[in-house]
Amino acid sequence: MTALYIVLIVAAIIIVLYFLAIMPRFGHQKERKQFSDVYYAHRGLHDNLTQAPENSLAAFKKAVAAGYGIELDVQLTKDRVPVVFHDFTLQRICGKEGKVCDYNWEELKKFKLCESEETIPRMEEVLKAIGGKVPLIIEYKVEWMDLSVCPIVDELLQGYQGVYCIESFNPLVLLWYRRYRNNVFRGQLSDAFLKSGEFKGMLYRILQNLLLNWMTKPDFIAYNHKYENMLSRRLCRNLYKNTAAAWTIKSQEELEKARSQFDLFIFDSFIPDVK
Repeated sequence: MTALYIVLIVAAIIIVLYFLAIMPRFGHQKERKQFSDVYYAHRGLHDNLTQAPENSLAAFKKAVAAGYGIELDVQLTKDRVPVVFHDFTLQRICGKEGKVCDYNWEELKKFKLCESEETIPRMEEVLKAIGGKVPLIIEYKVEWMDLSVCPIVDELLQGYQGVYCIESFNPLVLLWYRRYRNNVFRGQLSDAFLKSGEFKGMLYRILQNLLLNWMTKPDFIAYNHKYENMLSRRLCRNLYKNTAAAWTIKSQEELEKARSQFDLFIFDSFIPDVK
């Protein structure tokens, strides 16, 4: 019996530690309401075969005109200029070799987006174009440990009059915000990384199960809607009442399916029917 008691005690401790590990930040209900009742256009209201490709000023202006919130991505150039661009590499969107961080802004601004005449916009230009008319979900693109994008972009955002929140796959970004800008509404991006087969190892197991929430204390979890049944994600929303954002919804059918499990919706490739 002694051995059984030890096993039960150890199991209980592990369960308690798990629930503590995934515990997000509580409160911030007022901030949460600012982001509700609006759908978020993924990288703007874009179509990469038109003159309004992803993360372009044209796509953002279209989203504003349609009354959608906007999800966008920000990273730094070689000379530390914050630009709005999703991929770390330039090949898919600009047809160029190398990464965004390999080029200075003067070099980068000459590249065209997809088949359009649009170019990579500076974050400052984007904020000016949106002008606080719709809420923003701003994803910080940080590959590893260099968090220099955080203070640089945050300085811009402190002068911005609109509603915004930040998110990142990299928990170090959330940790930076917890330490230096704790009042900003922040979200942990995640995915069922191991299920895709592309990612392996303990780090991705920790990330997909949100086991660093105890440290980063996110206000919302943005998760790949295809894996809505991941236990940690469901517990964060249903037990801890944390805000749940779904990415990326690509049809009305997916939207309807996600409604019962998520609170915010980032869409792409279709126009949501809000009736």
